[in-house]
Amino acid sequence: MSVKHSLLALLERGPAYGYQLRAAFESATGNTWPLNIGQVYTTLNRLERDHLVEALPENDSGQRPYRITESGRHHLAGWFASPVQAADRPRDELTIKLALAVTTPGVDVADVIQRQRSATLRLLQEFTRLKAAEDHAELAWRLVLESMIFRAEAEIRWLDHTEAVVARSDLPAPSPFAMDSADPGSATVASPDFDQSESR
Repeated sequence: MSVKHSLLALLERGPAYGYQLRAAFESATGNTWPLNIGQVYTTLNRLERDHLVEALPENDSGQRPYRITESGRHHLAGWFASPVQAADRPRDELTIKLALAVTTPGVDVADVIQRQRSATLRLLQEFTRLKAAEDHAELAWRLVLESMIFRAEAEIRWLDHTEAVVARSDLPAPSPFAMDSADPGSATVASPDFDQSESR
């Protein structure tokens, strides 16, 4: 998610200064993504540089509000009209962790999966409790909360699937790092305790 576009969307409501924007952002996301005030002002400076926002005169309290420009509105409309790209989604820590677990000697993959499932189930229960307790919460927070519920449910289904796939698989011993046979000096990169006789 882009902080830049989030701030533009908040400024579409009306002029605001940095602390107001941070509070509005955290309120809209249910405090699931705390923003550093320095990040807010750094982003505002970049938006001003790109003529997407403009700074207004300081108010009586010495705070300088910003407002969105026509270029900013056009840019924001383009963001809302463009689907979020899925290219980077597989690069989350859990996916990488399990991909490495199935190829790392001595790792109990089933245990890794079970621990993750238990943690995600606890989160799902907490999200569900929050949803029941905040049934009349503002729409933005409800959407964020329901998104987290759906993601937790999907993660549990994926973990169940992964566990079944791993159980059916005869996990091979991880192969040593591939050596470039064309480079006679490449063997020197092996660690001292690497038994090259086991290389396949």
